[in-house]
Amino acid sequence: MNGGVDTRTVGIGFVGAVVVTGLLLWVVGVGAVLDALARADPSRLLVVGVVATVWLTAWGLSLRTVLGVLGQDIGVLRAVAVYSSAVFANNVTPFGQAGGEPFSAYLISSETEVEYETGFAAISSVDALHFVPSLTLGVLGLAYLGTSVTLGRQLTLVAGVVAALAVGIPLLGYYVYRNRERVEHAVGRVLTPVVRRVGSVVPGVEPLTEAEIESRIEAFFLDIDRVATDRRGLALALGYSALGWLALAASLWCSLWALGYAIPVAVAIVAIPVGDLAAAMPLPGGLGGLEALLVLVLVTLTSVSAPVAMAAALVHRVATYFLPMVLGGGVAAVIATD
Repeated sequence: MNGGVDTRTVGIGFVGAVVVTGLLLWVVGVGAVLDALARADPSRLLVVGVVATVWLTAWGLSLRTVLGVLGQDIGVLRAVAVYSSAVFANNVTPFGQAGGEPFSAYLISSETEVEYETGFAAISSVDALHFVPSLTLGVLGLAYLGTSVTLGRQLTLVAGVVAALAVGIPLLGYYVYRNRERVEHAVGRVLTPVVRRVGSVVPGVEPLTEAEIESRIEAFFLDIDRVATDRRGLALALGYSALGWLALAASLWCSLWALGYAIPVAVAIVAIPVGDLAAAMPLPGGLGGLEALLVLVLVTLTSVSAPVAMAAALVHRVATYFLPMVLGGGVAAVIATD
């Protein structure tokens, strides 16, 4: 098995992202946003870049930890490079992680020489682990802010969604883990005819037998189980993930600081997981939707104007979206041509 990217789907996704971002800028005011950006302190903008690098490194270390649990030891720099290529895949495919994971698994398996199923299990585990600190920080931040400010109606709805996810995702994970054999068989029944059909029509690819498909699916779930039951590795991966989330919040905070504004740290901590809900939109890396959610949170919870909030969101996204796009894109290109 390997991963692939549908260039037509990617193209449509980016057209949608450009339209959404353009509409957002038009509503907020292009001139006002440009004026806010013109007042940015260059030295403080460099700090944003440094903090974004901390985020990418932390999540690269989370992937390195999970791969270590699965028996594949790689160096820190290599882990960060490989993870950046996975972020690149998520950023160019619609629906974020859901759209980019198959290609991410291909990149990981190609670079580390693990089986595709192991690479898929590794990136799936890392992405799943990211939900825990994200939702935890989001709920804690909202609870803290709820004691000092009045949430707007839109943000109250978002807070309800975050709270529901904070309860629902762990329950779903527990159900899947407790019933993993049943889930494994169900996935096998669904995927087997699909994989066999694809394998029969793709030139140069030998169709897999039903037994081979079931064996690979079983290997995927066994790898997931190894990660879930390794307490030390799990705790370490979660720690790196939490550090990454805090670095993302610091990136947003520093983006406003670079524009001459200071906001409560709790607001930045809340804004990041709320903005991440844009990953559910059919936009590459949530581009456009994520910025809109960040503006919503910042305008609702602070005295910052919409143009300044939009300018800060753009600074933050240049650091956290385009940094892995450049680095990860280069790594992905090298891997794909090997």
